[in-house]
Amino acid sequence: MTEMANLARGEARGRGAVSNAVGRFEPYVRVQVDDGWEAPEEAPLRTQVAVEVPRTVISRNTSPDVPFDRSVNPYRGCEHGCIYCFARPGHAWLGLSPGQDFESRLVARPKAPEVLDTELRKRSYVPATLAIGTYTDPYQPIEKDYEVMRGLLKVLRDFRHPVGIVTKGSLIERDIDILKDLAADGLVSVGISVTTLDPKVSRLMEPRVPSPARRLKTIERLATAGIPVKVAASPMVPALTDHELEGILAAAKDAGAQAASAIMLRLPAEVAPLFEEWVQTHFPDRANRILNRVRELHGGALYEAKFGTRMTGQGIWANQMKARMRIARDRLGLADRLPSLRTDLFQPPFARGDQLALF
Repeated sequence: MTEMANLARGEARGRGAVSNAVGRFEPYVRVQVDDGWEAPEEAPLRTQVAVEVPRTVISRNTSPDVPFDRSVNPYRGCEHGCIYCFARPGHAWLGLSPGQDFESRLVARPKAPEVLDTELRKRSYVPATLAIGTYTDPYQPIEKDYEVMRGLLKVLRDFRHPVGIVTKGSLIERDIDILKDLAADGLVSVGISVTTLDPKVSRLMEPRVPSPARRLKTIERLATAGIPVKVAASPMVPALTDHELEGILAAAKDAGAQAASAIMLRLPAEVAPLFEEWVQTHFPDRANRILNRVRELHGGALYEAKFGTRMTGQGIWANQMKARMRIARDRLGLADRLPSLRTDLFQPPFARGDQLALF
């Protein structure tokens, strides 16, 4: 399919989603119709950023599938544009599309560090690892301008509060100075997501993410600085990237990763039709094989939101992937998780205006 045909159908350069279908809460659906006239030239799909002032920033969860109970999200939407991103359906709550809107109409929360400072000072607060990057990436490109993540890290360092970070962004290297301070006290761990070692597949699947080689370099630089790093081979896409599992782990180990994990592809809500459209567009020769294997993992559907299996899948292929992961980790000397972070050092610093801060 030619580039002009792609643009006429709605595909935008440098974006993951092929279309911009409305969210599930909208009363009307927009459909593009060919009326016989030549389509106007498409303007580039530029990123727009709105600013939100949050009342609270710490989100709580009780999911048995994740090892944390609290998280902070510096941004809504993500310019990285990963087609498989399970955070896409959240844009529907904003009246925006989980498709191209999710990648191009973003929300920044520059006051988040101030709000976090306030929440950590509450007498009732009990420290535990705070996860950042489990929803949208804190080191997506707009972080370079807004520096919300850097502000959050400064607050956490001041409070000596543990934090676990997941990212694909090489911009995390900018904050090595803060991360080193946290690591020295056992207060930080970092997961770098590497989904494939093939730069062509990566560019199609996650168009504005640093290349696989660049992410391995980030692992190396963090590890050299004494910051504990885990590689997250996630998501594993059946019949597209699953054959790379051992290669990803070996490359990450060589770069300095201490641990490794993997999550199977999951396609909640609007992500399923978006992924199906994407795979039919970019990999038509194997689209049916990929989608059928995804269905095998989820009891015949493209997604099943069942605790315990939603991230691993079920069946023969899921069991084979678990076995491959276990064997590869053992062979390479990788742990399945990084050491637990400390909570006993937590201490709110003096706030501006506190009388004791004068002494």
